[in-house]
Amino acid sequence: MTKNEKVKYCIEQLEILYPEIPIPLDHKDTYTLLIAVLMSAQSTDVRVNQITPLLFERADNPYDMVKLSVDEIRNIIKPVGLSPMKSKGIHGLSQILIDKHNGEVPQNLEELEELPAVGHKTASVVISQAFGIPAFPVDTHIHRLMYRWGFSSGKNVVQTERDAKRLFPKHKWNDLHLQIIWYGREYSPARGWKLDEDIITRTIGRKSVINNYKKKNNT
Repeated sequence: MTKNEKVKYCIEQLEILYPEIPIPLDHKDTYTLLIAVLMSAQSTDVRVNQITPLLFERADNPYDMVKLSVDEIRNIIKPVGLSPMKSKGIHGLSQILIDKHNGEVPQNLEELEELPAVGHKTASVVISQAFGIPAFPVDTHIHRLMYRWGFSSGKNVVQTERDAKRLFPKHKWNDLHLQIIWYGREYSPARGWKLDEDIITRTIGRKSVINNYKKKNNT
């Protein structure tokens, strides 16, 4: 297959597997999505979804959030990890949303990335999932699969994002971002990976990746 044929095959298979694409993090509006995505850094969506209801019961908007102290927020979100940094970020960005944005989450990357504890990936997730603006946030699953499929060098997530945006049609970015994440979790994980269950990698994957897998597993 040519690279274009591989890209087309990949899109087709993901559309078959995930015609409807759930958003992994539970939320009810743009603000709660922003907080959930921030909390998910170096944590799991399952763990975040267990903790956000406890936080949002106390404060599900920036006006109520700033009434909590940083220590109160930290005690609630401690199970997700990195709670000192995340609690300061949540409190700080909530105050900025009130002071600069009338309590609303801004709809562009630049203003989102100016918020405390909000990096490029978090901002990209919010604009894509909350506002439908094309973006391609790269997490560990996407980074891994873009390498396995021979679509990126695997050097860093910045390069992986550039390659994804170059290869995939812009109108598909938001869907593909989520589809690849779900596929990575279900069929092509980092650990416990079984090539015979991973139809996309088995069909279009980087030869060195497939050969290394077979050598390691004596197949």
